[in-house]
Amino acid sequence: MRIFSFKNLRVLILLLLLATVAIYVKDQKLVTQGWYKTLDMVIYPINPTNSPIAQHYIDSLNDKNFAAIDTFIKRESKKYDIVASIPTQTRLGQTLRVIPPEPPKPGSGPFEAVLWSLKLRWWMWQNAPDEPNDKYLVRMFVLYHDPSQMGQLKHSVGLQKGLVGIVNAYGVKSQARQNNIVIAHEFLHTVGASDKYDPLGNPIPPDGLGNPNQSPLFPQRKTEIMAGRRAISATQAEMPRSFKSVVIGKKTAQEIGWLGKL
Repeated sequence: MRIFSFKNLRVLILLLLLATVAIYVKDQKLVTQGWYKTLDMVIYPINPTNSPIAQHYIDSLNDKNFAAIDTFIKRESKKYDIVASIPTQTRLGQTLRVIPPEPPKPGSGPFEAVLWSLKLRWWMWQNAPDEPNDKYLVRMFVLYHDPSQMGQLKHSVGLQKGLVGIVNAYGVKSQARQNNIVIAHEFLHTVGASDKYDPLGNPIPPDGLGNPNQSPLFPQRKTEIMAGRRAISATQAEMPRSFKSVVIGKKTAQEIGWLGKL
């Protein structure tokens, strides 16, 4: 019986790689949820349909267009006890010409999710290589669409394993504030936050409400960021216009490491 066959060697190498990745991901999670150093968020714009309108908008972008995200996160962090005085620093990265692999459709099995994750990591390695501060680096790939060509946007995703988000947004100035809210939502997924809305998109009480102690309960005056929409009633909700009416609730704060167990 041959113990050290080529096949066994390949299996051993694969196991070592998986173990290395698992250790790295665990370490990365501890670092990002420690909040003792500023997390570097890089926005990579993408024009998926080569739209002239979306490209014009992308060409106009700079770091200042995303400053509201950092202001929001810093404002909300002051409600909790975290070490970093500046939780996030968002900057504009290079415009990419290659579209990332499309996420699996809702209801897909675990195999499809794992396969997509591997494809995405390979795509990132080719198009957005690691940086020296990789443990503190969150990559957000934002696909800007022309509203006249795209009705309802596809679902955006944020992954804690890998600190990466894929955001579908509208490439027009009038949608900039709401785009930033979506980016912030997906960013918080990368550091451990969970969604707080039902399949119909309505906030789930109490954690999905901006103020679960408000009386009367509806309409809510604030939007919980991970619910994504402000609850007007138990069955109606609307997207907030800006960060002014958006909050990070206690449950989300707990999930991302800003607060102990409730």
